[in-house]
Amino acid sequence: MDELVERLCAEGKNVVVGGPSPSAAELHRRITEMGYVFITFSDSRGGTNLGVRVDESATDLRSADFANATGIVHVEGTLTLNYVKVRCVADIDLSSLSGTGRLRVLDEALAE
Repeated sequence: MDELVERLCAEGKNVVVGGPSPSAAELHRRITEMGYVFITFSDSRGGTNLGVRVDESATDLRSADFANATGIVHVEGTLTLNYVKVRCVADIDLSSLSGTGRLRVLDEALAE
């Protein structure tokens, strides 16, 4: 498996909301209107910025208050990183736009 993908599959990696102007309002717009968010794995060498297609059925906004930038957003979505299909799973604290996340390999043959 790709070394970067393997490292980002480990539990509890630090993540931050990426993109041109990260804010709670922008994150809400990207999740609900665009269906595409930017997540940065900040612990990797220089940071790894990923564009994630949001899976609405797996994303949970119930404990988020976007207007007051409080609460936690659970975001899940898919992407291809270094030719490996993966699912990004992240829990983001709206007050800091940071949290923890990890990748999960979707192609079972590559996960071994």
